Amino acid sequence: MTTLTHSGSRKIEKPMEPEAAAKAAGRSKARRRTMSIWIGRVALAVIVIGGWQWFTTEGWVDKFFFGQPSEIWSSLVKLFTEGTAFGTIWENLWITAQEAFLGFILGTLVGVVLGILLGSNKYLSAVVGPYIRIVNSIPRIVLGSIFIVAFGLGVFPKILLAAVLVFFVVFFNAFQGVREVDQNLVANVRVLGASPIQVAMHVTIPSAMTWIIASLHTAFGFAIIGALVAEVLGAQQGIGLIISQAQGTFDPNTVFACMVIIAVVTLAAEYLIGALEHKLLKWRPPNRSEAQAI
Repeated sequence: MTTLTHSGSRKIEKPMEPEAAAKAAGRSKARRRTMSIWIGRVALAVIVIGGWQWFTTEGWVDKFFFGQPSEIWSSLVKLFTEGTAFGTIWENLWITAQEAFLGFILGTLVGVVLGILLGSNKYLSAVVGPYIRIVNSIPRIVLGSIFIVAFGLGVFPKILLAAVLVFFVVFFNAFQGVREVDQNLVANVRVLGASPIQVAMHVTIPSAMTWIIASLHTAFGFAIIGALVAEVLGAQQGIGLIISQAQGTFDPNTVFACMVIIAVVTLAAEYLIGALEHKLLKWRPPNRSEAQAI
């Protein structure tokens, strides 16, 4: 390929290398795919919200029971400008977020420790395993009621219920992740003189980290559910209390408005967990599906 310079002379340009051309084509394809995905997402949201508004306006769906997007927006504006009978929306959101976050941390720590411990020790697994399954079979709403009766209407019982929901999600993933560790690798490290702690720190935990991190995406959602359920059962402040009051007054728009607020918080937490996953697992080569993920 040749081009003319300002002086009129000809300048020969080297053809693009095949590898560089392939990378450029790949980036262009990725951009087109990302654009098409976002167009699809926006179109789906417009169809669902627009159809919802249309059906309720025409009377095909009763907005008294199912709310209406325009009224939900009005409820959101009212929550953030006028507040509630239990304080501003920011105060209530902070209470719920605090309960969910502390429950998430507590449940994750206990779940990881017990999962790795029982996954590495068959004797402890045989002894403690049945009791964990028994507790897991108890309905969570029953546990929430017990916690509130025992500890009152404060923040602590909400943290406990959120931690219980998170614990089982993380525990079973950590337990299975440890069981999936290559035992030949563990045996070779032990032959080289590694102590049990060194085996755990350098082999078991890194190998199970993929399972553990994967469970965190689901676990935070369960932490939010635990905090909300406990607040609905009994609380002095919190998003769950606002939902409970709106339910009692047949106000679906406020219920949906609170759901939107919780969805935004959950998506923000999901983004942070994804960033943590990328940092902790950056040593792992991405597979095909991960490379194409948004």
